[in-house]
Amino acid sequence: MRPLFRTSPQEFAMADPAFVLTVLAGFALVALVAKGVTKL
Repeated sequence: MRPLFRTSPQEFAMADPAFVLTVLAGFALVALVAKGVTKL
């Protein structure tokens, strides 16, 4: 990942959806793990 100030707006617009999807996937993974832990 390059620093934001070196990224052009076009590149940022292309990378933003992927970044959001990655963050959402991470949150989903944490939620699943938390649910699994509470069941134990």
